[in-house]
Amino acid sequence: MTSRRAELLVGATGACLAAAGAALDPTDAGGVAGIALSAVFGAALGLGRSRPRAAALLALTALLALAPLGSLSFGLYALVVAHTFCAGRWIGTIAGAATTIAMVGALGLGAAIGHDAGVPALIIPPAGWGAGRALRERERVAAQLAERARELDDEKEAHAALSVRYERARIASELHDIVAHAISTMVVQASAGQRLAVFNQKLTTETFEVIADAARRAEEDIGLLVALLGDERALGPAPDLALIEQLVARASGSGLDVTVRLEGEREGLPAPVVAVANRVVREGLTNALRYASGASVRVVVRGDTDVLVTQVENGPASREASLSGVGGGNGLRGLREGVDACGGTLDAGPIANGGWCLTARLPRRFASL
Repeated sequence: MTSRRAELLVGATGACLAAAGAALDPTDAGGVAGIALSAVFGAALGLGRSRPRAAALLALTALLALAPLGSLSFGLYALVVAHTFCAGRWIGTIAGAATTIAMVGALGLGAAIGHDAGVPALIIPPAGWGAGRALRERERVAAQLAERARELDDEKEAHAALSVRYERARIASELHDIVAHAISTMVVQASAGQRLAVFNQKLTTETFEVIADAARRAEEDIGLLVALLGDERALGPAPDLALIEQLVARASGSGLDVTVRLEGEREGLPAPVVAVANRVVREGLTNALRYASGASVRVVVRGDTDVLVTQVENGPASREASLSGVGGGNGLRGLREGVDACGGTLDAGPIANGGWCLTARLPRRFASL
């Protein structure tokens, strides 16, 4: 049923009920005029939703015209409840309350002229208006809750998308850290092996052993990463600064002229800080091997009172780097994100002697989110 037909049906039903109530009421002295005005009062109910102000005005006019005729029928009181309910639900607070008060006055006038009790006139209209107002507020609150639910769903989807994006960036960074150093080592050593193959069989064998060892380490690290992606409980041992010495030893075994110096207090550091410090050293050694092969490298890890300073400094390249231009900048970008996540700072850039220096300052106290 369309809205228009529903309004016509409600109006017709209201008019019939009001007219029948007035005609059957033996105390009604209004006669035909009372029946007609009652019918108008009931018919106005059909406009209660689509045009609530017009409906209220028409009903109030009819009710004020009925009041001087004397006694009001019981059916009219029932329709008054319906009108004040519509006023409370679909008319604003002030206009709806004014309509209700006016109807109370009209009913009171009719009761006084007909010598009837005025108690129903004081109770029925406010009760109807209160019910309509309560339903209006309930619908308003329900709409606000639905809107808030939609906003929460949108925020949830945005957060999920951001989490996926962050995880993709983190995985890319982890893959870079794992693979870049091993591949750089293999490429540099393979180039050296090609030159040594003709002159020294023993050095050639050692070179290819380094390549094989780097490949095995990369395979193990990638296997661990895949295990962690498949099962977050497949955690390895907690990171340790001793890994820095292992990285330096491996880089030295790869032919890199590297030294390491550990200073200050390095105990009691949070695991995220230790992990980032290891990443700084690995990234610095990888870049030195890639862009400054043959240059000396100095690694310094110093535990100060409030920060852990990790520095990797290499001298100028003695010859053109065999891997120059291979990197895409993801390593340093991902490293900077890791340092920022710990609340630290990262400085990377050329130094006076033509070399490069990578320095990270990480707070000793790390507040995880």
